[in-house]
Amino acid sequence: MSTPKQRLTELREQLRYHNYRYHVLDDPEISDAEYDRLLRELKELEGAHPELVTPDSPTQTVGNPMYETTFEAVPHPSQMFSLGNAFGLDDIQNFEASINRALGREEFREYVLEYKIDGLSVNLIYRDGVLRRGLTRGDGRVGEDITPSLLTIADVPRQLPEPLSLEARGEIYLPIQTFLELNVKLEEEGVAPFKNPRNAAAGSLRQKDPRVTESRGLRGYFYGVGRPSEFGVATQVGLLEKLQKLGFAVEPGFCLVQGTLGVEKGYQAMLAQRRQLPFEADGVTVKLNHLALWSELGYTSKTPRFAIAYKFPAEEKPTQVLGVSYQVGRTGRVTPVAELQPISLDGSTVSRVTLHNESYVQELGLRIGDTVLVHKSGGVIPEILRVLTDLPRGEKPVEWPRHCPECQSELVLSGKIHLCPNPLCPAKAFESIRHFASRRAMDIQGLGDKLIEQLLQARLVNDAADLYQLKLEDVVALERKAEKSAQNLIEQIESSKSRGLEHLLFALGIPQVGESTARTLARRFGHLDRILAASMEELDAVEDVAEVTAQAIHGALSRPGMHSFIERLRAAGVNFEAREKQTGSALEGLTFVLTGELTRPRDQVARELEAQGAKISGSVSKKTSYLVAGSGAGSKLARAHELGVVVLDEQGLAALLKEKTQGA
Repeated sequence: MSTPKQRLTELREQLRYHNYRYHVLDDPEISDAEYDRLLRELKELEGAHPELVTPDSPTQTVGNPMYETTFEAVPHPSQMFSLGNAFGLDDIQNFEASINRALGREEFREYVLEYKIDGLSVNLIYRDGVLRRGLTRGDGRVGEDITPSLLTIADVPRQLPEPLSLEARGEIYLPIQTFLELNVKLEEEGVAPFKNPRNAAAGSLRQKDPRVTESRGLRGYFYGVGRPSEFGVATQVGLLEKLQKLGFAVEPGFCLVQGTLGVEKGYQAMLAQRRQLPFEADGVTVKLNHLALWSELGYTSKTPRFAIAYKFPAEEKPTQVLGVSYQVGRTGRVTPVAELQPISLDGSTVSRVTLHNESYVQELGLRIGDTVLVHKSGGVIPEILRVLTDLPRGEKPVEWPRHCPECQSELVLSGKIHLCPNPLCPAKAFESIRHFASRRAMDIQGLGDKLIEQLLQARLVNDAADLYQLKLEDVVALERKAEKSAQNLIEQIESSKSRGLEHLLFALGIPQVGESTARTLARRFGHLDRILAASMEELDAVEDVAEVTAQAIHGALSRPGMHSFIERLRAAGVNFEAREKQTGSALEGLTFVLTGELTRPRDQVARELEAQGAKISGSVSKKTSYLVAGSGAGSKLARAHELGVVVLDEQGLAALLKEKTQGA
């Protein structure tokens, strides 16, 4: 049995280590809930033994110490703090009781509730209305200068409408859908995926090449300023409203409540909406609304006394690992998958969890038969947190296959990734054809998984290019394939030839090329042959294409196998031209936002604007040139009026286009 002093030392070492993994490496080994449990144990021990509290204890410090970093370390003009945690109504009532004791009076108090977004805290420093620096929180006193990366985010204003000097505090985050798409791309490239949206946001911001940051699709919401008493408002609600008027994005889900019971009711309502949010939130911040009370209460060395984080419960459940299977992706990557005793988790049944790669399995120390703790990373992706070593362990180790489970080719090791080198591996062919035919690629309806398997087994196709050689009688000859459905498939394959360059580029499965990049390349070059002939430098010069993406495109299109594949598509009559080419530059440098119900589909209007060199954005900011508003326009229209953005109806847009194109 360890002494309190020994346990304190052990807890502090563990928490410092996990702080380093979380804040510096962006690669946590434990969940937020597990970290919170360790921190609570430390607080309770220190509360029982105050003589053992040290100034460098994780309970007394903010964020992470400024470990060695490749970014310039810059002091914050005013200190940034972290929030204490509440885990139930009792904690909220104790929080209010501590406020009453400090103020020496009891009152019925107003609180503002805001979602606590799980991202990276930043401090934007403005002088005379112009953004001078953007810093990470760091240890609260000193942060990392990541200004170039922050400037790529649309929600970060470069200039304010008033010549103010202030520090704007906010959270940079990665939307959940963007996080999922990014991880799919990383997996396909043989790169370890991010564990959750927070780490993906942090890793994306800590890039030396801002174009990489820009390609990741980061967003931001802002909730405070460095010296609120000097901001000219009396309440937190007023502060949020003023931030909005200055051009900062403010998360619209905040609400004003009365008393601790109002806090609990609001918290439960926000918890119920958690899974509908586009971002990951790990709780609700509870702040006194009146800023005068903030000044009276002040801060501890680590936290404000007027605010607390009411954390969402983390749903984590134990289950048994029944076995491990192996999947082969279209790039040949072999991924282990844990087969679990099914459990209900966050509203769905979980029976399988990816294990990423061999080193990940080794770090877990996983054996078949082990009981593991599972949660959903980002509230979406099932993930094993750890093996429950205090329960009976499995006896069978996880054995990594030396040969491809599909074609028996000997696997090769590339970094931490095992790859099947066989270009004719049926699993690689299956996944490639599946991607090629998907809705967002060539959209070959009726070509489902079962049919792809049948075509491969019958050796009617070896890859996606072979689809264009299929004949009606080939498909009819397959087991249980009616002539009518076979005819529909042949017609769908024929129709896919005209999809256009943007869809073809995405269908090719080039690393780093998602739908957005494919669309940008198609508009810029207009024809696949011009992309094939482009140098790495020409690709790198395309707006929104980062250097790493240009390298990936150039490398993929230079491979003999890809060249042969493309030529077979050409011979089959697949269209290599962009359906929506950039026909002019009359709108070059202008940013449009479309909202409301238009008389034509919005994506059609967007493509026409992009064809004239315009950029289309999903949110209104000071960078927006025009808002095109149809009937039923709501918050975006109101925001455009607040920021003084020019609003056009469809007739006004037509007049603008006529003026710009005739004058070009």
